Amino acid sequence: MGEKVVAGQFDLSDRQRYREKLQKCLTGLERLLREKRFDRPKNLMGVEIELNLAGTDGMPKMLNGQVLERIASRDFQTELAMFNLEVNIAPHRLGGRVFDRLAEELRISLAYADRKAGEVDAGIVMIGILPTLDRDDLVSSNLSEVDRYTLLNEQIVAARGEDFRLDIDGVEHLVCTSKSIVPEAACTSVQLHLQVTPGRFADVWNAAQVACAPQIAVGANSPFLFGHELWRESRPPLFLLSTDTRPPELQTQGVRPRTWFGERWVSSAYELFEENLRYFPALLPICDEEEPLEVIEAGGVPRLAELVLHNGTIYRWNRPVYGIADGVPHLRVENRVLPAGPTITDVIANAAFYYGIVRALAEDSRPVWTRMPFAAAEANFDAACRHGIDARFVWPRRGRYGGTGEVDAVTLIRDELLPLASAGLDAWGVEAADRDLYLGVIEERCRRRVNGASWQAATFHRALEQGLSRDAALAATTRRYAELMHVGEPVHTWPVGLPEAVPLG
Repeated sequence: MGEKVVAGQFDLSDRQRYREKLQKCLTGLERLLREKRFDRPKNLMGVEIELNLAGTDGMPKMLNGQVLERIASRDFQTELAMFNLEVNIAPHRLGGRVFDRLAEELRISLAYADRKAGEVDAGIVMIGILPTLDRDDLVSSNLSEVDRYTLLNEQIVAARGEDFRLDIDGVEHLVCTSKSIVPEAACTSVQLHLQVTPGRFADVWNAAQVACAPQIAVGANSPFLFGHELWRESRPPLFLLSTDTRPPELQTQGVRPRTWFGERWVSSAYELFEENLRYFPALLPICDEEEPLEVIEAGGVPRLAELVLHNGTIYRWNRPVYGIADGVPHLRVENRVLPAGPTITDVIANAAFYYGIVRALAEDSRPVWTRMPFAAAEANFDAACRHGIDARFVWPRRGRYGGTGEVDAVTLIRDELLPLASAGLDAWGVEAADRDLYLGVIEERCRRRVNGASWQAATFHRALEQGLSRDAALAATTRRYAELMHVGEPVHTWPVGLPEAVPLG
C-alpha cells in the first residue's frame, strides 16, 4: 500500500464516511480525465523487487528491521514479514541502454544490501517463494513491525471470520490452514510500472493481461511451499487463498476475490477504479483531510488518498495506479505477475520481454484481445502458473480463417511473441545491443525449456536421488540457488544438481 497508517479500531461511521470520500475521489478522477489534466507521454518505467532474507543454511531470517537499519537507504523498505525486504529503482525513460543501466543499478544496490545483511549473518535471496519456509515461519508474530501490516491483517481476518484454508493441488497436494494473512509474505514478486496516458491506458492494460501467461511461462520461479512441490508458479494461488476475505458461502455465490485476474477487457482506466468501489468493501477506512472536489475547483491536483489506499488493498495482477509527480497527475499500469529472480540478468530479461510485448500488442491494428475471449486469457494464466514453460495456451490463429487454437507456450513465444517484443523495444528506442542481449535470454530459456522453477524442481529431485531427506534437499537446493544467484549468470546456464555430495540430513 505504501501508506503510513496508524493501528486502531473502526466504527460504522468511519466506513460510511470512507465510502462517501471514495465516491468523491472517483468523481474527481472522472473530472480530471474529462478535463485532460494528466501528464503527457514520457515513456517512463519503474521496477520494484521483493526479496528474502536467509542464512547460510538456506533458512529464513526474521531480521528485516536490523538489515534495513544497516542499509539506511530510502530505496529499501519493509515488506509484510520480517524475512522480506523491497528495493525500489527510480523511474527510467524507456530507450537507449536503459536495461543495462537498470541491471547495473540493481547489482550495486543488491550487493550493498547483501553486505549489510551479512553483518547479522543473513543474505539476500531473490526467489519467488523461499523453498525452506515452514508453516511456523508464517505466523502473525513474524509480521514486520509496521502498523499498516498489523492493521491490514486484522481487517482481512475480521472480514473472513474464520481461518484461511490453503488448498493447492499441483505436483503434490497441500492442504492446511492459517489464522492470518502472513502466508502471503511467502510470495516475493517483481513489479513493473509503465506510465501511460489516459488514452492509451486501456490498450496497455488489455495487452498486459494477454501477456501475463507468456510472462509466467518463461519466468516461473516458485515451485515449492511448506515442503510440497506445487505449481511451477505457486504465488498466484497462494496469494489468492491467503488474502481471501470470502468464507465458502460467499465464494459459492460468486463474490469476487480481492486477488483477481479480472473478468473482461476494458475501454478506460476509470472502469477499473469504478469496479474497485463497486465490488470490494473497504479494509482500511482511513479518511484524509483533503476534499478532492474542492481541490479541483481551486485548480489544484487532488491526492485522491482514499482511492489510492483502497486500490492498494485489491490485488489485481495488472493494477491501475493513480499518482502525482511534479504536481501533475499520471496513470500507470503496475504489472505484478512475475516472481523475483533468479538473477538480475533474468529479472531484466523478463522486464525487456514485458515492455516490448506490451508495446507491440497495444499498437497492433488487430489487437489480440479483440480475437480471443477474456476467459481464454485467464485460462492461459492459470495454465502458465500450473505448468510453467511446459504450458499450452489458447491463442488466435494466424490467417484469414481466424478463431483460436491450442499452441505450446514455447512455440508461441519463440515464433510469434519474441519478434513482437523485439519490434516493441525498437519502438521504445531501445538500442539493439540491449534488445538482443535480454530477449536472447528469453529465447535461450525457450530453447532449453528451462526457467527458475524447472531448475529448482530438477535440482531438488537430484538431491533426493542422492539420498537426502526432503527437508535437507530443499535446504541444499536453496543454498545452491543462492550461490548461483550471486554469481549472476542467467538461470538457463545453471547446471542442475548440487556441486558435491552433501551429508545426509
